[in-house]
Amino acid sequence: MRILLIEDEEKLSGAVSRGLKAEGFAVDTASDGNKGMELAVSFAYDLILLDILLPGMDGSQVLQRIRARNREVPVIMLTAKDCVQDKVQHFELGADDYLTKPFSFAELLVRIKALLRRRPAQQMDVIRMGDFELDRLTHKVKRAEKRIDLSGKEYALLEYLALNSGRVLSRAMIIEHVWDQSFENLTNIVDVYIRQLRNKIDDNHDPRLIRTVRGSGYVFGEEAAL
Repeated sequence: MRILLIEDEEKLSGAVSRGLKAEGFAVDTASDGNKGMELAVSFAYDLILLDILLPGMDGSQVLQRIRARNREVPVIMLTAKDCVQDKVQHFELGADDYLTKPFSFAELLVRIKALLRRRPAQQMDVIRMGDFELDRLTHKVKRAEKRIDLSGKEYALLEYLALNSGRVLSRAMIIEHVWDQSFENLTNIVDVYIRQLRNKIDDNHDPRLIRTVRGSGYVFGEEAAL
């Protein structure tokens, strides 16, 4: 799953970003409202974390513009303001939750997972394909009823492949969704992680689910064995 964090406090942004990545999320960050809005309209996010007091465009304006384009993506407001009036204002603007600083990462993670559980049913929470199963809420993966342990990035890559089964995904598309922007020129990292996934997902199993499409990228699914 991919999260957008719009926060101008560098230490807080770094800590939250690292924590979410350790939990298997792909995270994009922005330190001002204008950049955050640009990312919000350019990519599909599963959830947005939005500070209120931002340079450029403030969080209230960003929220209004996000809601004008997208009524579904969950938005959690992050702010030092804790008065009831501020909370009511942002709930009326379309916020789904409101977290007052300072907050614990554990509480933030619980709130994120709670909102993700409320997503529309058409957004699959469990992906099954033959003897393969991936639970997007618990991040548990099984093949032939056996639990497969994955690192955070391995899980994020596998989830993206599984959500797009049957579709050829280029290395650039995978990097854009799974890694943060600092990896955008390291396309060989995708090949490394694909090999690791194949060792865990496909070795000693039939059919193999991950196939290389020469010159194009990778495709996931039972048809990949054909």
